[in-house]
Amino acid sequence: MADIKAFAAVRPLPELASKIAALPYDVYNREEARAVVEGDNYSFLRIDRPETQFEPDHDMYSQEVYDKGRDMLLQMIADGEYIRDVDDCYYIYELIMDGRHQTGIVAASSIDDYINGIIKKHENTRAEKEKDRINHVYTLSAQTGPIFLAYRDSDVLNEIVNEKKKETPVYSFTSDDGITHNVWVIDDAEIIGKVKDAFSAIDDIYIADGHHRAASAVKVGIRKREENPGYKGDEEFNYFLSVLFPESELAILPYNRVVRNLGTCKDGSEFIARISEICTVEPVSAAYQPDAKGCFGLYLEDKWYKLTISDNLRSDDPVEGLDVSLLQNHILGPVLGIDDPRTSSDIDFVGGIRGLSELERRCHTDMKLAFSMYPTSIQELFSVADAGLLMPPKSTWFEPKLRSGIFIHEI
Repeated sequence: MADIKAFAAVRPLPELASKIAALPYDVYNREEARAVVEGDNYSFLRIDRPETQFEPDHDMYSQEVYDKGRDMLLQMIADGEYIRDVDDCYYIYELIMDGRHQTGIVAASSIDDYINGIIKKHENTRAEKEKDRINHVYTLSAQTGPIFLAYRDSDVLNEIVNEKKKETPVYSFTSDDGITHNVWVIDDAEIIGKVKDAFSAIDDIYIADGHHRAASAVKVGIRKREENPGYKGDEEFNYFLSVLFPESELAILPYNRVVRNLGTCKDGSEFIARISEICTVEPVSAAYQPDAKGCFGLYLEDKWYKLTISDNLRSDDPVEGLDVSLLQNHILGPVLGIDDPRTSSDIDFVGGIRGLSELERRCHTDMKLAFSMYPTSIQELFSVADAGLLMPPKSTWFEPKLRSGIFIHEI
């Protein structure tokens, strides 16, 4: 039974929403983030990445950097660029990409649900990556980047969302990358009650994207509890900012692989010969995007191939049966010598949004070969999480990305 509650968001003035909304902080490296915000007095990336307001060699993890982020947010609120809702609300957030609509409910999700496993994860997190967002959330006393959650479809929630979307949105804009963003506010007490009750009837919620943000928000909440031993449980620090999407609204893009060398193979011919023992290898005349599980595209020496893994190597195990696992366990590891893709410098990962031409480009610059992947399904993600297992790194690429700065949850 999930505790997904309404909250009073801090959100931009409608006329400023398009200027403030920013891609997530971790989409950019330091140089890219600095270039994006240069001369921009509105982009929320300034607050999510406040080191951009200092000299390039300044310690980006110093306390004064986080203090700067807090001060800029407070100044935007003081200047009237943000408004603070008086009453608790749910919000509907629709993203439209290439004609596909993806609509979720913005809410505050319980840290206890995360701790107790009602909110399920499928990736490990790294302490060093958590530390930055812990300091950011704690210093700002606010969560600024929503965690992307998923749930199995609810007829009640679908009906409420579809009915609300008939109204005029409070925000409607198209960002520079062509994604349209629409927002509605659910402020009717009766409907708010129906939304809360509908979520209470859902047993399992899944983190789709944002594992580090979720873990960081939970740890800040635990810290706040320690600082407030008389807490009752309904304080805002017991919840984290999230957008919850039904599985029918979601699409996962492939997460492709590029590899620096041929491992122990002396040339491309030997590599093809070795992998022919575990999969069929068919030359194709054009860039190949796999259209079925167990199939991979291979780009090597300016040629594309379709690889189909042998039936006897496939698995019904939720993790071992994933295409990313099949590739890792039978080709990347034993043939190319990439035993740990988390640490190997010989492999890189390319989000499916970049297309197959990016794989060819990398092979013409710093890599030797590339693999195009069949995307992991949302049902596979659910199965892994339900089994209490973890996916291999870089198994899923969700698109479009949720924007930061549209909804702020004060704690």
